[in-house]
Amino acid sequence: MATTQYYTATSIDGFIADADNSLDWLFEVSGGDEADNPFAGFFAGVGAFAMGATTYEWVLAHEKLLDEPQKWAGYYGDVPSWVFTHRDLPPIPGADITFVRGDVRPVHAAMTAAAAGRNLWVVGGGELAGAFADAGLLDEIILGVAPVTLGAGAALLPRRLSSRRLSLTEVQRRGQFAYLTYAVGAPA
Repeated sequence: MATTQYYTATSIDGFIADADNSLDWLFEVSGGDEADNPFAGFFAGVGAFAMGATTYEWVLAHEKLLDEPQKWAGYYGDVPSWVFTHRDLPPIPGADITFVRGDVRPVHAAMTAAAAGRNLWVVGGGELAGAFADAGLLDEIILGVAPVTLGAGAALLPRRLSSRRLSLTEVQRRGQFAYLTYAVGAPA
């Protein structure tokens, strides 16, 4: 059975992007190398993923994906993705992207069908991950805590999830990052 996972990097003070919605701070962390980065192993188990419009726009601009659309396939292969948005966004040529809005439940069902037993990844942002949690559709949170504080920005998860819903299942040190994995229980 597929597991729905919110896998993200976060600053020590709980932000996934800075005040300008940038992730540049993340790439400034020294001391990490491919051997320390568990993302490739994580993504190998992903059969579908979802992201919010702000995340999509940042990746689109940062990686210049409209000019170099082949980069998307290099990062994500042919894994289908859903982008939650309230505005028109440009599609990346050749990428399996569906633009959606509204309730996460029907999208989760479509992702589950497309994933064919593999895991579902909620890329970000925090509000989108929170919507999956609110609907009882988030099974796991995996945090790569970076050695940086941002002071402001996009919150990791801008809502309250009580300790009754979260259970720490794993802790790892990988280079400069602490990886924390939490199982997420159903809403009360």
